[in-house]
Parts: sequence; structure tokens; C-alpha cells
Amino acid sequence: MKKIFAAALVICVSAPALGQDFFAGKNVTILVASSTGGGLDTYARLVGRHFHKHIPGRPNIVVQNMPGAGGNIVAQNLYNIAPKDGTVMGVTFPSVIVDPLLTEGVKREFDATKFNYVGNAHSEVLVCVIRKDAPVQKLEDLRKTEIIIGATAPGSTTADFPKIANGVLDTKMKLVTGYKGSREVTMGIESKEVQGICGLGYSTVKVQYPDIMNNPFARIFAQEDMTGHPVLNKAGVSLMIDLARNADERAAMQMFYGQNAIARPFILPPNVAADRVSLLRKSFDETMKDPELLAEAEKMTIDVVPSNGEAVTKIVEAMYATPPAVIARVKEALARSK
Repeated sequence: MKKIFAAALVICVSAPALGQDFFAGKNVTILVASSTGGGLDTYARLVGRHFHKHIPGRPNIVVQNMPGAGGNIVAQNLYNIAPKDGTVMGVTFPSVIVDPLLTEGVKREFDATKFNYVGNAHSEVLVCVIRKDAPVQKLEDLRKTEIIIGATAPGSTTADFPKIANGVLDTKMKLVTGYKGSREVTMGIESKEVQGICGLGYSTVKVQYPDIMNNPFARIFAQEDMTGHPVLNKAGVSLMIDLARNADERAAMQMFYGQNAIARPFILPPNVAADRVSLLRKSFDETMKDPELLAEAEKMTIDVVPSNGEAVTKIVEAMYATPPAVIARVKEALARSK
């Protein structure tokens, strides 16, 4: 009996140690659903530079860009191809999580509710950046005058946010998709290929255009959020939601803007062992509080407003519990604005 008890004790004591040592000598890959230089890439690399310090075994962190299909390529890779052991995770657009609720007839090889959410690096206010010589000067002009908006792939925030404004609020933004990343769209704005971009995170704008408040050719025209960013509110930048004419329109926009709360979600595949998910969630939480990470973010002039994996999971669950009537209104709007 004493031998059995001793053996059991060894197992109980050793099991956590084996779990803790799993990552030693390994690579942990973060797949990024955008090209280099964009908002997702900025946060993925920021997290990647500090994440290893907080994962037991201190693995090497590899950040790999995998742009395309509005972030769905990363989601499909995680769901169907990536190993389910915690060595591969992804950061993708929140629209990848929301779009299965809102689109029909689109084949997706993943179920967003079955991913393991490690955490979220930032809650974002999305904005429209428009050339100063575009034929719109105030928010109401978007209903009267057509402007050309550049975007990445259908399903990305840069495509869906102008589409929802067109479909619900009757704005006239002509969408040109196919840009590799947000940086390529802003380069298109500079070269006058397009007149603006919407669905772009304010944190990304601050990196790409540190002088945006005094930029000679472009400005932040509107905030695509229910409450807005304090700095932009103080500067008098309008909220797109102010174009809503009734409660139904506000409810539809509120549902859609809910994804801003999980702008930079870090995701593990389904079927990763629960104890390993918990370990990586704890490591992610510690990373987002790392003084060196926060100091680097401040130097880069980007905001870090994180949330933990449990909170992200609850947000996703709440989205998928949205009343059918509101979902139908949003789906109708997106379909009408194609």
C-alpha cells in the first residue's frame, strides 16, 4: 500500500512538471492574418517579442504572416491543419469570428465557437481615414456623394465596416477590395488610387501616420464605434453611428460594432488540452502586463487594452446569442450593400 501511495504521489507531483516543461526547446508559431506592417502584424510582433518570457520552458516565438481571404486562411489553418498541442496559434480579424453569423452560402471549414481563445491584445476603435480633397466635408455628405474606399479582402474589417454603413445608414462608399494589407490601402490613398479607408484601427493609424491630426493630405473622418476614443472625441471626430435614424438602425450597428472589443484576438485550435490552454492564457495575461512590453508599446505610440481568454470567450458566446431579428437586419444590410 505504501508503494502504491508513493507511486501515485510521484505521478501527481511529476504531471504538472511535465506540462510545464512541454514547451522547452520548442517553437511556438503565431500565424498573422495580414501582411507585414498592418495592425494585426504590429500587435502580433509586439506580443511575440515578450511572450516567451512568460511561457514555462521559454520557447522560441515565431511570427509568420499568412494573409488572405480576410483572415479566413489563418482560421482554416488553425482548425484543420495546425497541430492541436499549443505550438501554433493565430491572430486574425474579429470579423472572421462574426461573419459566420452574418453570411449565408459561404463555405467555411471552421466553427468559430470551438476555437480556444487565449486572449485579446487590444480593444479597438475603428476609423475612416479620407483624403482632405475628397468631396465630403461632414458626416452627412456620405449619404449624398460617392467616394471610393480601398479595402483588403471581403470579410475583413476594411471591407465589412463600410459595407454595414452603406447597408444600414445609406452611405455611398464604393468599395475596391483586393489590397494585400491596410498599409497597401493607405499607400493607395497617397497615390490617389482611392480616396479613403474604413474599418482601420486607430492604433494602426497612429503607427502608419503619427502626424495624422496634422497630416497635409488625409484626416480621420469618422469613428466606427458606439462611444469613440477619448482623444478623437476631444478632437471632434464624428461617430458614424450618429447617422442612425431610428432604434432599429442603432441596434444593428451596435451588434456589428461589438467586435471592436476583440480587435486583436489570439486563438488556439480546437481540441488543445484544457490544461495547456489554461497555461497559455495565464502566460498571455502576464505578457500583456509585462513592463517591457508596455514601455515598448508607449514608444510605438500604440494602445494596449487587453482582455483575457475567458472574457473573449464570453464575448463570442454573447455575439452568437444575439436576437435573430437583429442578426437578420445586419445580414440584410450587408447583402444590400454588395
